[in-house]
Amino acid sequence: MLSYRHAFHAGNHADVLKHLVLVQILRHLGQKEKPFWVIDTHAGAGAYDLNTAFARKLAEHEGGIGRLWAQRDLPAPVADYVDLVRRFNCRGLLRKYPGSPFFAWWSMREQDRLRLFEMHGSDARLLRANFRDAGKQVIVEDTDGFAGLRALLPPPPRRAVALIDPSYEEKQDYERVIQALKEALERFPGGIYAVWYPQLTRLEARELPRRLTRLPARGWLHAALRVREPASDGFGMHGSGLVVFNPPWTLRDTLAGVLPFLAETLREDAGAGFTLEQQAA
Repeated sequence: MLSYRHAFHAGNHADVLKHLVLVQILRHLGQKEKPFWVIDTHAGAGAYDLNTAFARKLAEHEGGIGRLWAQRDLPAPVADYVDLVRRFNCRGLLRKYPGSPFFAWWSMREQDRLRLFEMHGSDARLLRANFRDAGKQVIVEDTDGFAGLRALLPPPPRRAVALIDPSYEEKQDYERVIQALKEALERFPGGIYAVWYPQLTRLEARELPRRLTRLPARGWLHAALRVREPASDGFGMHGSGLVVFNPPWTLRDTLAGVLPFLAETLREDAGAGFTLEQQAA
């Protein structure tokens, strides 16, 4: 069932980590003139109104982007991320939050390309509307993102980053992520793959990072942000993480300077913390 709606969670602590890392990867790729592609396997609607009933029901953005919005002297990578969110708002008020497609688009150059996949019917329609003026630089497809990723590899410019972040609402998503990465690393071993996952008490979520880091890759980086202790009833997401295959060489040092700040700023209780580990190529 495709009942997951990111509007409930837009701008939360997981989005902060995911989008900050994505922007840093794209900043690195943009340092060379050669074009690159961005592939987003689960793009969602692309943008979210934080005043809707969906967003207000949980108000998760208040514990994420909301805690960074008015702060001064942010670490440079965090300030870069927050400045992009400001592009979506006016008069200094936090009312809207961009999804990963906009963070990608705003971080690209004219020669780069963005491929977006979204299966949820209403979200796919909103995504198309949000990028109707993007021209040929952005292509939206309302199809399975795992299949779409497979079909695009290897991309023509031989430079690409794929963001893989299913909802994990369905148990088989965990296996599909592993299979998708195995195939991607075989078809295009030099690509950058950023796999997001939720920190949950369920076994599949706890085991996913270990399973990912055992895949045959040239190198990987694992970054996770935990904002609270796991709930005693096992409900809810207490943190999230990303495993980045073939990460930019600058990414570890960047995150080493940012994760302690985020863990302290976004903490909900004494269980807050972070993980940062890497296997070099």
